[in-house]
Amino acid sequence: MNKKDDLQSSAATSSADRTGQIAADPSFQDDGDSALGDDIAPSTSSIASTILEYRKLHGRTYHNYKDVEYWGPNDEQQNDGLDLNHHKLYLAFDNKLFFAPLRNPQKVLDVGTGTGIWAMYENRVCHDGHMSTPKHQTNLVVSDFATEFPEAEVIGTDLSPTLPNWVPPNCVFELDDASQEWTFPDNTFDYIHIRFMAGCFKDWTRLYSECFRCLKPGGWLEHQECGFRVVSDDGSLPPDNAFNEAANLFAETGRRSGHTTEVIDDDNWIRWMEEAGFRNVQKKAIKTPMGEWPADKKWKEVGLFNRITTETALEGYFLYKLTRVMGWEYAEVQSWLARVREALRNKAYHGYSTW
Repeated sequence: MNKKDDLQSSAATSSADRTGQIAADPSFQDDGDSALGDDIAPSTSSIASTILEYRKLHGRTYHNYKDVEYWGPNDEQQNDGLDLNHHKLYLAFDNKLFFAPLRNPQKVLDVGTGTGIWAMYENRVCHDGHMSTPKHQTNLVVSDFATEFPEAEVIGTDLSPTLPNWVPPNCVFELDDASQEWTFPDNTFDYIHIRFMAGCFKDWTRLYSECFRCLKPGGWLEHQECGFRVVSDDGSLPPDNAFNEAANLFAETGRRSGHTTEVIDDDNWIRWMEEAGFRNVQKKAIKTPMGEWPADKKWKEVGLFNRITTETALEGYFLYKLTRVMGWEYAEVQSWLARVREALRNKAYHGYSTW
């Protein structure tokens, strides 16, 4: 039996299934964000001093690993955004880190681990398990994969070094470029996790092929990805809203650089996974409101996290892309970002994005 036949249940693209319209709260008022604060704004290498000498662009820092092109900053502000996004998804997914039907996984890979918060939560939390970043304090307690599966070996890879104060014995972080040929042997992992990597790869079929090669027979790939377009079900968003412009710009920068951002659009990722050899590809989708407009308490909190996450990370999403790819001036970028932030805070907009 060849490997393709043996991997009958190998891929899960995920998020909890929520297709109904989210009811808006007619009494919604902006009474501040007390919960999160008001200040928004092919080889595997060990960490060397040169890697820590980050590139700088308009006051933001970026990785310095092998001159690999990646648009996201790696500074504290962007890391705050990544961690807030993790909380948002943990809440939206009903306290789930994954949706694949895992059974006692022994070896797990987190591709593009970022701050490492999915793999190992300790490095950016208080001792009581609550989130703590320099600008935000929340009451949302989350888990991490290494804690949920203490018998599993969890490996997180990224272009930027993850430097936690403490790492559990079953978790390790490695510096690696996932767009190149992987150094892991065939049939290594029971589960591979990818999240929020749109715009990071030129060849997604190649990435998924490496996942397929490195998964054990019967192993699972789970890719959680965001649709960048914000829409509404009740017509509250005008056609010329700043969200549409942002989504169009983000997609255009991906087309110009060759790093597509349109991963979930037209089910591209399903096609790429199947081209890589995966079978039993499952798709789930969840609406994540943008702002505190929902009537339901849970979705109101998800919307709060979504808005604050986006405001925190917004400049990082676009600064490199608009200045280096589109040729904008820095002042032009800041003026446009102000327009997007204004839309984020517009209480009349009942928008949502889809994971």
